[in-house]
Amino acid sequence: MTKPLNWRTSTYTKTDNCVEIADNDPAKVRIRDTKDRGLPRVETGPKAWGAFIEYVRTHAF
Repeated sequence: MTKPLNWRTSTYTKTDNCVEIADNDPAKVRIRDTKDRGLPRVETGPKAWGAFIEYVRTHAF
């Protein structure tokens, strides 16, 4: 049985104008639009997602 995706938004999100991620699958991180969850999703590997998050943390405006 496959685990259901655990969709969540950032704790910094104050509106619905954001993205949600599901990172409870060890093989893929999935990203979707909160305003239209039926649109195609973006998928990436955990290593690439981690590099993206690290970049954002160190280059925040």
